[in-house]
Amino acid sequence: MRKLENKELERKSVSEFKEAKKTPIVIILDDIRSLHNIGSVFRTADSFLIEKIFLCGITATPPNKEIHKTALGATETVEWEYLKSTADAIEKVKAENYKVYAVEQVENATFLQNFDVSREEKYALIFGNEVYGVSQSAIELCDGCIEIPQTGTKHSLNISVSAGIVVWEFFQKLNY
Repeated sequence: MRKLENKELERKSVSEFKEAKKTPIVIILDDIRSLHNIGSVFRTADSFLIEKIFLCGITATPPNKEIHKTALGATETVEWEYLKSTADAIEKVKAENYKVYAVEQVENATFLQNFDVSREEKYALIFGNEVYGVSQSAIELCDGCIEIPQTGTKHSLNISVSAGIVVWEFFQKLNY
C-alpha cells in the first residue's frame, strides 16, 4: 500500500467544480460563531459537490483569514450567500422546492440512519450555533428534524463534525 500524492487524486479545477453536476443539497448555517467551523463546512461542501451554503445571522462570511485556514480554498469553489436571518434562507429555499430539515435534537426527530433520502427531492440542511443549536424559530419553519444518534455523556457534536456526518449520509444515499 502506498499513500497517493496530490497529483494522483484527480482533483477538479475551480472551473471544473463550478461546471460539475452538484449534489442536490444546500447547507444553511444558523448563527455559527466559530470561523474554523465555517471554514470546515465549506471544505465538506466542496468535497461532496454541495450546491450552496447560506451564511445567516452572526455567521461570518469570506473573505476571512480564519475561515480560509480550514476552508483551504473551498470558499472559491462553493457558492455561498449571506442572509440576515435563517428564516429568510428557509423562505428562499422553500420557494425553490427544497425540503428543509434542521439537524437538531427535538421531539419526534428522525434518526439519521432512518431518514429516507429521495433522489427526486432537493434538500436544505440547517446546522445551528455551537452553544444553542438551531433556533426554535427556524425549527418551526422546517419540514422536519434529523438527529444524529449519540450514546455518550455529552450528546453533542461539533457543528463541523455534524455537517460531515449528515452530508456524507445524504451523499451516499443519493449516489449509491
